Amino acid sequence: MFQFKTIGVVSKQPVLFAMDDYYFPLKRNVCHYLSKPEIIEQPVLARSDRVDAPDSLAAHFYGTVLYDEGKYRMWYLGMSLGLNPDMPAQELELHRKKTNGSLGGIMSGPICYAESDNGIDWVKPNLGQLLYKGNRNNNGIDLPDAFVHSPTVIKDEDDPDPNRRYKMVYTHIYNTEFNGGFQTARVATSPDGIHWTAGTRGPIPEFVEHASFYKYNGLYVLNGQCLCGFRRSEGGAAAGRQGTAWISTDFDNWMKESADSFWLAEPHDPTQRGTYFAYDQVHLGTAPIVYDNVAIGLYGLWHHQQNPFKETSCDFGLLISNDGLTFREPVKGHVYISSQESHATPVPGKELKTNLCQSNGIINVGDETRIYHGRWRNAWVPKGVTDDYSGEVGLAILPRDRWGAIGLNPNQKEGSLLSIPVTFPEGDFSLKINADGAEGIRVEFTDEHFRTIPEFSGENSGIVSKDGLDQIVEWPANQLLKLAGKTVRMRLKLEKKDQVDPRVYAVYLVK
Repeated sequence: MFQFKTIGVVSKQPVLFAMDDYYFPLKRNVCHYLSKPEIIEQPVLARSDRVDAPDSLAAHFYGTVLYDEGKYRMWYLGMSLGLNPDMPAQELELHRKKTNGSLGGIMSGPICYAESDNGIDWVKPNLGQLLYKGNRNNNGIDLPDAFVHSPTVIKDEDDPDPNRRYKMVYTHIYNTEFNGGFQTARVATSPDGIHWTAGTRGPIPEFVEHASFYKYNGLYVLNGQCLCGFRRSEGGAAAGRQGTAWISTDFDNWMKESADSFWLAEPHDPTQRGTYFAYDQVHLGTAPIVYDNVAIGLYGLWHHQQNPFKETSCDFGLLISNDGLTFREPVKGHVYISSQESHATPVPGKELKTNLCQSNGIINVGDETRIYHGRWRNAWVPKGVTDDYSGEVGLAILPRDRWGAIGLNPNQKEGSLLSIPVTFPEGDFSLKINADGAEGIRVEFTDEHFRTIPEFSGENSGIVSKDGLDQIVEWPANQLLKLAGKTVRMRLKLEKKDQVDPRVYAVYLVK
C-alpha cells in the first residue's frame, strides 16, 4: 500500500493528477492547462419516434453508462407527453389530484434500457416487462413506482450475493407522504441489471434529486442536490441549488447526516438567496469517476432564470475530491464544457437553451475517457412543455485521464512541482506517467524534509522515453526498489526542449 500520511490516504494503486493540489501543493513557474474534450455533435441516443414509446418526448440522461463484460449498457429516464393509463391506479389518482406544476403534462418515467457494442450506436431492446399505453413492446423497466427520475447504477463486484450484484438508486415522486410530499430516493437491486427488486421507501427522509451514485473507500455515496429548505446558507437564510452527499455502509440504511459536497457562493444579501432567484447554482451535485484514491468529475453550473424559466441553461464545471464527499474546483469558475459546445439538437427557426446534465456516465475504456451526458432542450412554458422540449444523450471524449495538465508558464523555460510525502510499500513497485513533451520531464526524489536524495536526482533523475499514457519512469543508476518502505517527496522537473512544452497529466504508482 502507498501511504500519504499528511492527508490520511492509503491506496493500493494511486493516481496522482498533476492538477490536484492536495498531492502536488508546491509549484514553480507552472500553471494549469485544462483540456477541451472532443464533443460528438450528434446525439448517441435520442427519443423514440413511436408515439406510444416511453421515451417519445425525451431520452434523458439522468442515468448511467457501464462498460460491462465487453458491452456498453445504459439506463436512462424516458419521458412522454400524456400519462400512462396502465400505471398503478393509486399513483395515477395521486397525480391527477396533485399535479406537480413543474411536470405539467409530462410522464416522468419509466426507467429505460439500451445496449451498444461500441458506445456510439445504441439499440433499445424489447424487454417485454412494462405495460405502457396498452402494450409491453418497449425497453421500459417495471418498478413499483411509475413517476421516477435519476436511475443511477453500479455493478458491485464486492457483494457476495449475486442477486445484489447490480445496485440502483432512483428518485420516486409520489407515495412520499412520510417525506412531506417531497420526492426522494429509493434503492433497488438486480442480478443482471434488467430485473430489479426495489427496497423500502424512504431510506433518506428528505428531498433528493441526485446526479450520481458510486462507491468510495467502502462507502456508498449518493451525490445530488437538496432543496425545499432542508439546506440553509449562512445565518439560516435560504439556499439555492447546492451539492449534497449522502452515505451508507450497507446500501440499505443511510446516514441521517450528510455532507455539503460542493457549493457555489450565495448572494451577499440573504433576501436574494434561494432556488427562485437568478444566480448561478449547483444543479444535481457532482458526478465523478472514482479511482482508488481520488474522484474527478463534473457538476452542473446552473444559470438560473425564473422569469422566464426557458432562459435557464446549464454548463459543466470540473471538480476533484480526495475523500469522495467534498469536492473543489482545480480552477475556480472554469467552464469545462459549455452548453453551446455540446448543444441539444436545435429546432429550426427557434432559439432554445440547452441544459447539460451529468450522471453516472464517465467511464474509462481502453485509452479513452468517455463522458456520456444529458442535453435537454429547454422549452418550458407556464403550463408545462410543448413538443419542442426534448432530451438526448451526448458524448464527449478525452484521451484517458487527460482532464487537465500542469505545464510551464508562457515564456518560461523550466519549472517544477513537488508532492506531499508518500511512503512506498515494501517489495517491487513502479512509477508511470501520463504526459506530453516527455523529453523535457525529469523525476527526482527528496526526503520528507525536502532534502535532495542524490541517488535519485540530477544526473540520476528518472527519465521518460516517450509521450502518452502509462509511460514507465526509469532511473539510469538506481533501481526504484531502493526506496521501498521509505517516505519521500516526488519532484517533477519540466524543461522546454526544442520548442516543445512538457505537460504532465497524471502520475501512476503501481505495486
